[in-house]
Amino acid sequence: MFDIGFSELMVIAIITLIVMGPERLPETVRTIGLWIGRLKQVLSSARTDLENEVGMGEIRRQLHNEKILRDIENSKSDFENSMQDSVTELKKAAADINDAAQPPVEEKL
Repeated sequence: MFDIGFSELMVIAIITLIVMGPERLPETVRTIGLWIGRLKQVLSSARTDLENEVGMGEIRRQLHNEKILRDIENSKSDFENSMQDSVTELKKAAADINDAAQPPVEEKL
């Protein structure tokens, strides 16, 4: 997101230590941590409220149902194709058995 590497973080930490001093640094880090936590909580709450307003739950449910219906249709067509292939194979096998059961025709000379 910000593309900040370890070396940049070390420079920021050293500058902060020099500016704040070792006495006030732990308190400052705690305060910054609290503010970041509160900001995350506010953003999470705003996101939840926005999703509830827009009806994201209903949209997700509808998309899930549509996916299930597509899967059922695909399974149904696969099953129908498989059954059609099986019927064709059975008809061929029955024809082979029928041909084998016919007595040979004798020719008269």
